[in-house]
Amino acid sequence: MLLDLIQISLASQRLIGLSNGELVCAYPVSTALNGAGEQDNSGCTPRGKHRVRARIGEGQPLGAVYIGRRPTGEVWSPGLAGQHPQRDWILTRILWLCGEEPGLNRGGDHDSQRRYIYLHGTPDDQPMGVALSHGCIRLRNTDMLALFHLTPPGCCVDIIEQVIESLMPSKIHTE
Repeated sequence: MLLDLIQISLASQRLIGLSNGELVCAYPVSTALNGAGEQDNSGCTPRGKHRVRARIGEGQPLGAVYIGRRPTGEVWSPGLAGQHPQRDWILTRILWLCGEEPGLNRGGDHDSQRRYIYLHGTPDDQPMGVALSHGCIRLRNTDMLALFHLTPPGCCVDIIEQVIESLMPSKIHTE
């Protein structure tokens, strides 16, 4: 079952995936330390309606490292992190977002795609449920891999400030 909507709550630091209105998955995330915002170079997570512009990383290993949306051939480890403490780690898979709302997150100096806003994996030692990113939406690597397989190109992604109501795990559909 493929998703037709991903909803990300900045207040809840939570992502839910829906197919035909039915909850398919739910994951904790980490959005921007700087909060919500659409401006270039703000370090903020953009709000509003988006689409998945590109899916990057099919066939790469769990923990694959990306720079400039290209795999480096490295797999993240604490030792590698120690060798490159300055890196903002983009791991496992990338879902690159494109804003759908001209004047909010598309065009001009507030374009989500040109800001390189992604959903991506992050080192397993990084906390989830806490806003710490530079604007992207970070997920645990295993969650990112599962989400990637459920998400088709063009999938709608809605980034909201409101709290996503608590959903019982028994309501999550799995195949």
